[in-house]
Amino acid sequence: MAAKIIGNNQTRFRTQTEPYHAMVEAILKEEKDTLATLEPDNPNATVRKKMALAEEMLNLVSNYIVMNDISQVVLKTKDEDALTNARKALYKGIVYFEDVVTGYIDVPFSDYKDKHEAIEHISPADRYRLVRKMGLTIDLVANAYTDNTKWKWSFVELKGRFAVVAKNLLDMEKLTVNSDPRSPHYEPTVFHLRLVKKLLASAAERYREKYELSTKSIEDFNRSLTLLSALRRIFILTGARTEAETVKKKLDIWNTKLAADIKRKKAAKK
Repeated sequence: MAAKIIGNNQTRFRTQTEPYHAMVEAILKEEKDTLATLEPDNPNATVRKKMALAEEMLNLVSNYIVMNDISQVVLKTKDEDALTNARKALYKGIVYFEDVVTGYIDVPFSDYKDKHEAIEHISPADRYRLVRKMGLTIDLVANAYTDNTKWKWSFVELKGRFAVVAKNLLDMEKLTVNSDPRSPHYEPTVFHLRLVKKLLASAAERYREKYELSTKSIEDFNRSLTLLSALRRIFILTGARTEAETVKKKLDIWNTKLAADIKRKKAAKK
């Protein structure tokens, strides 16, 4: 009887997930076809296509998440394959976004300003929509893993790279104009900027936490410092002097802590 129930549940699962498998295959085929049409001599067209692919990867993840949800309802267990594929698709999406606006963390806008020329047609509202969609998609996957510590720290890197992409999607040169209450782009720009500050602060804290509780890797601590420095750069750019000074004090404290840890490690090796 138990075997029959399990068999029936497996059949229900396959039937209910079949449409999502079809959508996954369609998206993957579209990705393959699009990549085959990239033109090295036409960088603007390439950027636009990769921007579209980045969003398609988020749609791909959504299908995997639904498959996992169905599995938990019908089979009373997670669909590990779907979650693994969702995680991989997230990384691909982040890479496509980085191809568009770079993964530079703490540099002047002039270092990647040229990248924005190809996405001038994308409004501040659409950029903010994409950032929110990306953040929600990452949270859905992270929550699907629940308390699975095996993947806990991998999401620190993923969310850190997401924070940087979200920052780099902002047109810093037009930030002042678009932040004017009289601008038609005021609301999405202000919300986008506010979210970027939150994401950078959170990513810095998580990398510091990863260092303290897991890896003890100097690279992780340095990444937290770079993210904090990027946050301070934004505060300075927007004239938030008090906030910039607060971050500077935190940077000083964290740098002192890192220097002490490095000194202690060197002494322990002697």
